[in-house]
Amino acid sequence: MEIEIKDNLIFEPLKNKYGVHTPEERVRQEYICRLVDHYGYDLSQMEQEVQVSNSHRGQGKARADIVIWKSASAKSNEDAAIIVVECKAEHITIREEDYFQGYNYAAWAGADFFVTTNIKETRVFKVNKGKLPKRLEEIVDIPKAEELTNAKKLKELLSQTKAFTREEFSKLLFKCHNIIRNNDKLSPEAAFDEISKVLFMKIRYERNNTGTQIFSAEEFAKLREAYDKTKSKQSLPFYQQLFERTKEDYVKDDLFEPNDTIKIKEASFEAIVKELEVYNLSRTADDVKGIAFEKFLGKTFRGELGQFFTPRTIVDFMVALLDPEEGEVICDPCCGSGGFLIKAFEYVREKIENDIQHAKEQIKAQLFDEKYESLSDKKKEGIDKRVDEYFTILNQELDTMQNNSRLQHLSSDCIFGTDANPRMARTAKMNMIMHGDGHGGVHHRDGLLNVNGIFENRFDVILTNPPFGSRVEKTLKITEADMETNSQKIVAYEKKYGEETYHKAMSQVNDHIGEPILNLYDSGKLSGLTEVLFIERCLRLLKPGGRLGIVLPEGVLNNTQLQSVRELFEGMAKIILITSIPQDVFMASGATVKPSLMFFRKFTTEEVAQYEQAKAEAYEQVTDKYAEELATLNTFIADKNNPRSEIKAKKAELKVLEAKIAEEVKPIVKQLFDYQIPIAQVQKAGITTTGAECENELEELLKEYAPYRKEHKLWEATAKRYEYKVENNHLYKKLNDGEWEDIC
Repeated sequence: MEIEIKDNLIFEPLKNKYGVHTPEERVRQEYICRLVDHYGYDLSQMEQEVQVSNSHRGQGKARADIVIWKSASAKSNEDAAIIVVECKAEHITIREEDYFQGYNYAAWAGADFFVTTNIKETRVFKVNKGKLPKRLEEIVDIPKAEELTNAKKLKELLSQTKAFTREEFSKLLFKCHNIIRNNDKLSPEAAFDEISKVLFMKIRYERNNTGTQIFSAEEFAKLREAYDKTKSKQSLPFYQQLFERTKEDYVKDDLFEPNDTIKIKEASFEAIVKELEVYNLSRTADDVKGIAFEKFLGKTFRGELGQFFTPRTIVDFMVALLDPEEGEVICDPCCGSGGFLIKAFEYVREKIENDIQHAKEQIKAQLFDEKYESLSDKKKEGIDKRVDEYFTILNQELDTMQNNSRLQHLSSDCIFGTDANPRMARTAKMNMIMHGDGHGGVHHRDGLLNVNGIFENRFDVILTNPPFGSRVEKTLKITEADMETNSQKIVAYEKKYGEETYHKAMSQVNDHIGEPILNLYDSGKLSGLTEVLFIERCLRLLKPGGRLGIVLPEGVLNNTQLQSVRELFEGMAKIILITSIPQDVFMASGATVKPSLMFFRKFTTEEVAQYEQAKAEAYEQVTDKYAEELATLNTFIADKNNPRSEIKAKKAELKVLEAKIAEEVKPIVKQLFDYQIPIAQVQKAGITTTGAECENELEELLKEYAPYRKEHKLWEATAKRYEYKVENNHLYKKLNDGEWEDIC
């Protein structure tokens, strides 16, 4: 079967007519094609939009998306169904309540099997009749049509429970990794690069075939055979040609170098394709392939590149503590494999999904009220149709490919990162694509230098784990290679940020070619330590009132040699929490330094004024104390008749006095600009030295900190707040205190 689309209509074979081409309807028709082509079902034994209960008040229509009977006659006789399918649009994350709702439909229909699909992810459950499920039992698959009369086969299928876990996918990636290491003798990092290429070739192929055709060994053989018949002697081998097409598709994302090729033997390539064919990556849920990819990453790069991986328990804690909101712009200038950016993206995405779910519940409560049950079937059908239209519009807000949608804005305009290591910058992009997107703002660039959108006073939230212990030397200079020279990108950035703003930001690079990077930072005069420079870099990147979570070695807090550095930062931001964590946490990724988690909030404009006022008052107090001594010294130095040697001695004396005054000013400034700094110490942070799970005291700390920061009004998030309402058969949307906009 093939899907038929005409204008904005899609053919519905179970109704034998064209209907509105919505994302949900597309998924339903694609799955019907799969039921016919792969499982061998006949259209005569299926039906769509089947009312399965008349008693489920307050829900509006209780209709199953697709219902399948054992035969056409069983359907005619209104016998119990065998399978019920619940469909969601491809970009909709299927939630637990969706599973239970569909499960209830299946139970009411008397079915044995329940399927939920958004095409990317298809899951099958067995239905325990007569029991309310406390948990759903996932199984391997539904039966094929010819198996429906085989009671033994049905019983076997229902007993094959399956945990479709990330672990399975992760193990498969390691198996592929070993194929390359054994066959091609590449290093772990180089082998990872090659697997990444194959994964993206597979994703591209399966997406371009709308998820209906798996990039299998059999399919690859067919494509190669067709290619070999037409290629010339000079042509690339087929698998290299496929990679060239993949590079073209991802050219804007800078995932691959222009001259890059597949560096493994064709036999290795085919073996990997064979291993991966059990998964359709265009259908596999983002959280499954994303977390499996992350797990694979962590073990592949453990050791030499271990510093690029912040343990998930730490990432989760830091993101949740800073609580990024929709519309806030987020950055990690040392993003490594992208852990902080992915978690921040998922954290805000979940808020948007919850908001849309809440809007749907409000619409259902408004339109499926007590009057609904007493309406005629025709009027009910009209309301049902309107609700479907409203839900389709709301679902578009969750589509990263939909222009101006809420998720598209999050993905394209709110997530930014850089990493100086080209492999890790590329890996971060891949990792984010695997998790659902947000990769477009990630760049291969020294994190201390400006690039697309990453410049001063622009970010609401920064989360980072900078490299520890290394130094930026005076010999490290800004070069022409650090300049943006792609004219198309420059035009796009000028349009996005404003010509004047963009060029002012890029003057940090363009006007300092040949100069040491250290010279760009005040802390560069005090220390060349990377962690010190990155604290200043992050505080500069933040907007006034923006917040920073950063992993730092504990020495930054208590090393006497860094006192002047700490004072510099105390004049830029408030410390809102210091959390000491056990050294064990980072040992699994090869780190040996005891870390602390520090959280800052950059001064607001008002606090800058208050701090400057405190400094002025403190200076006035101390200089008043030494006024007579200062006046005597200055008068002596100003008198040119005094001997030069004595003037020189008095200047040295004055310098000592000024240093003494500066030291006495500091404690007074702290008194005048005083605030509470909460400090927490946890003994267990969810991960042991071997990487195993353990108790996580950070979760309890989060519960304690949330009310504390609200009570002390530590920050006001610049969140986007959306409202939706239905009025006069129209759906309206409003942002913050703006005007209501008619969207349906």
